[in-house]
Amino acid sequence: MSKSGIKEHNPDVVLVGAGIMSATLAVMLKELQPSLTIYVIERLHTVAAESTDAWNNAGTGHSAFCELNYTPEKADGTIDCSKAIKIAGQFLHSREFWTYLLEKQYIRNPKDFIHTVPHMSFVHGEENVAYLKKRYEALLHYHLFEGMEFSADRNILREWIPLVMEGRDATEKVAATKMDLGTDVNFGALTRKLFRYLFDKPEVKLLLAHEVYDLEQDKNKRWKIRVKNMTTGNKKIITTKFLFIGAGGGSLPLLEKSEIPESKGYGGFPVSGQWLICNNPTVIERHSAKVYGKAAVGSPPMSVPHLDTRIIDGKKSLLFGPYAGFSTKFLKNGSFWDLPSSIKISNIKPMMMAGIHNIPLTKYLIEQVSQSPEDRLEALKEYFPLAEIYDWDLEVAGQRVQVIKKDEDEGGILEFGTEVVSAADGTIAALLGASPGASTAVSIMTELLNRCFPEEMKTQQWQNKLEEMIPSLHKSLADDKAACGQIRERTGNVLELTDAETIPG
Repeated sequence: MSKSGIKEHNPDVVLVGAGIMSATLAVMLKELQPSLTIYVIERLHTVAAESTDAWNNAGTGHSAFCELNYTPEKADGTIDCSKAIKIAGQFLHSREFWTYLLEKQYIRNPKDFIHTVPHMSFVHGEENVAYLKKRYEALLHYHLFEGMEFSADRNILREWIPLVMEGRDATEKVAATKMDLGTDVNFGALTRKLFRYLFDKPEVKLLLAHEVYDLEQDKNKRWKIRVKNMTTGNKKIITTKFLFIGAGGGSLPLLEKSEIPESKGYGGFPVSGQWLICNNPTVIERHSAKVYGKAAVGSPPMSVPHLDTRIIDGKKSLLFGPYAGFSTKFLKNGSFWDLPSSIKISNIKPMMMAGIHNIPLTKYLIEQVSQSPEDRLEALKEYFPLAEIYDWDLEVAGQRVQVIKKDEDEGGILEFGTEVVSAADGTIAALLGASPGASTAVSIMTELLNRCFPEEMKTQQWQNKLEEMIPSLHKSLADDKAACGQIRERTGNVLELTDAETIPG
């Protein structure tokens, strides 16, 4: 017992947030060092209920096949493929890890969480068509994108995406690329599988409906975490050698409470989202792809419009969006005080400067918030010209917090993507940001292990186990065509992925 009479607990590791990141890290750590005691703390009454939930993200197994924001056009007119190459390789690491878990029978039934769904990019207008063809030609230099098809032939496009082409102006220039290797992933279902596996281990404890309200590091470099039971109001202190904050939008406030020097200057800009979800089975059945377009000028990458086939709980669905919005909440189930309370002396300048440099984003969000149902229908009709408003229901999607960080030249910048912030002593790490997040969780957690467990990562025991879990971890998949092909074939077989998969109706 502590001096205050509050019972103390002393696990080796504490993970805050019961989403895909914490689940992935917990499984990896238990494989690397089975004796570890791990606590997972989640403020909601169930796991995977925030950003990881199937309806709170697009479920795109992000492999850079269709996301145009991963392949920007440079000032000299060439296409920068570096981010796409990196993400494509990282997603293969995730596939390898999931394959390992299935082969070990830690999890079962891959059809519960992953299906083959073609990934497509669709554009209209002469300038965009020229960009897409240039992007296609650039990506074909890399075997990670071998098999990608390009077409500006309307007859072929009608076969690929009939809903997108029907009713479209015959004089409009259009083009698309298609990768049949694309996937739809239900990260919520996967996360629940991982936690079911962890539940059976006596060294792992899951505290649902518990909230971390304060934390501090003691003189022995251990973290004292103050936790409140949201149901009973009881409080406890949990002391640990290593703390991971993987609480989605809730990570930033907790990182600030840590007061580690590395947290200074970070801020967050929340962006909410909404989907239009199709309620007409006939329409749903006629579309079988994830079709991504170009983001509006000034919009965040998470707002790239897409018409998506989803398979959730064995049922095929169709959604369009996301429609961006603004809320001061950092979590879907958060508080309107999240943004104001996150503003500190150390980050107010970067946040102000990032705001000044992103006026178009502010304008875009204002326009999105003020949209009427008719406005949303017009946006949908860019991808489905014959859409009828009564076939679609509006649903709230997840909340994202874009990272704001200090920048010597700009004062402050809005950082799109995912970022790990860790202390120099390796005792604490937090994950900030959004897409491609879940799809690259395995690579992100491997990076975290390198930062926070450097001595253990040097041991032969940990290296051997990591290579067993992720055989290509130390290979350059961008350079090794044979390894890339072998990984796709092996993981595809175990994950039960096929090029011509019959998607459930």
